[in-house]
Amino acid sequence: MQLRYGFNEINGWWHFSQGPHSAEIRARLRLMGTQVMRIFVFDQPVPDPVKEWPLFAAYVQGVLDSGAVPMITFGKFAPPYDDAASIRRFVARCTEVVWGCIEQWGGPAVKDWYWCVWNEPNNLIIGGDLKVAQYLRIYREVAGAVFQQLEPHLAGGKARIGGPAVDGTHRGYWMDWIARLIHEVEDPLVGFVAWHRYGDWRPAVPSGMLDGVDMWGSPDPPTGKVYEALLMAQTPTYEARALGVKRLIGGRDILNVCGELNVLSHHEQYYTLGLNQNEFGAAFYASALIHLLRGGADLEMRWTATAHEHDAYGLIYQDGVPTPVCLAKQLFAQHVRYGDRVRFPARREETPDVEAVVAWGDGSRRSGVFVNTSAEPRSIAVADWDRQLEAADTVLRIDASTGGRVVRERINGLLRLNGYGVAVATNDAVDTVVD
Repeated sequence: MQLRYGFNEINGWWHFSQGPHSAEIRARLRLMGTQVMRIFVFDQPVPDPVKEWPLFAAYVQGVLDSGAVPMITFGKFAPPYDDAASIRRFVARCTEVVWGCIEQWGGPAVKDWYWCVWNEPNNLIIGGDLKVAQYLRIYREVAGAVFQQLEPHLAGGKARIGGPAVDGTHRGYWMDWIARLIHEVEDPLVGFVAWHRYGDWRPAVPSGMLDGVDMWGSPDPPTGKVYEALLMAQTPTYEARALGVKRLIGGRDILNVCGELNVLSHHEQYYTLGLNQNEFGAAFYASALIHLLRGGADLEMRWTATAHEHDAYGLIYQDGVPTPVCLAKQLFAQHVRYGDRVRFPARREETPDVEAVVAWGDGSRRSGVFVNTSAEPRSIAVADWDRQLEAADTVLRIDASTGGRVVRERINGLLRLNGYGVAVATNDAVDTVVD
């Protein structure tokens, strides 16, 4: 098990870092095994470290207090992107951020942080729709300056500088960006590559109901159960993409990062119909995690952690209350831990919609995580999937019938998932924390 768990922490940054329920939010993040948190500068509604250092420092400290390290993302600057003076100013601002972090938290700590150059440079709305050559010029300049700041503290290790955080949801040729980055930029300046993937970028409602939102000429998605089936059919692509990027990396010391994932890439409930946060979203996320594990990804970062008011992305509300997706991630992360041994049982003919991963550590703990990717109920004989799960005496379950909470039940060889949901069969449930 080499997959680290992470999150993007953006719109809810204040609630997460210093709001009245920040302690509860950070406790949830720890329960989800969060090791890396992506935060932004020079983009998104977050503090500007040059003008608002105390607020930015509190933002970073919230990450550290969650037991994670930050991935500081240098968002972007205004066009033209070929302007040498603009690039120099951007590099200077990035360098000042790194210098400030070293001054406040010390080089030995900061050397282990992640530094991402730009966000979705191939996306017109998000990142400016750069050409690859434009991006690589900016990347070299920024990465070189960051590396110069970090090098005295690395002791020969690799700096975790990377990009391009490329949009791979509806933009073609996204792998070109990764291939060219890792082959055209000097090896010490590339510590990870990042790519994004959502189930769909279109709203879950017809375009005629969206007050003229530009759909870029794309057709409306199907609706209802057909759309749910279409979305859930996307989760195997996380495995295929992770495998493809892993093949491009070719054994080099470069991490393979899925930097954004979620069901739908929209922030308003009206657009998503709750699919990012309900039991369907829980099953989608758990299925995607299994496929990222199978594909050999090194880090996953869901978009996003803390939801602000009316936000349809986050899996923890600003008052610290968890969504079903949060509770499912807590179960997953507490039973499939970094450093575990894992195996992936083959799907069974009688339950073709069920996916599973079995994990065990150095002690006697052995757990099977089962995901029902169907709206129909499924009964699972756990020993048929893994003979050693016969010793499992407890199931922890969240599905369409549990009312948005986790139920803890005794198990006698058989568990049932009532519609979309996630269940853990384990012989070591005593230390699992849900609430």
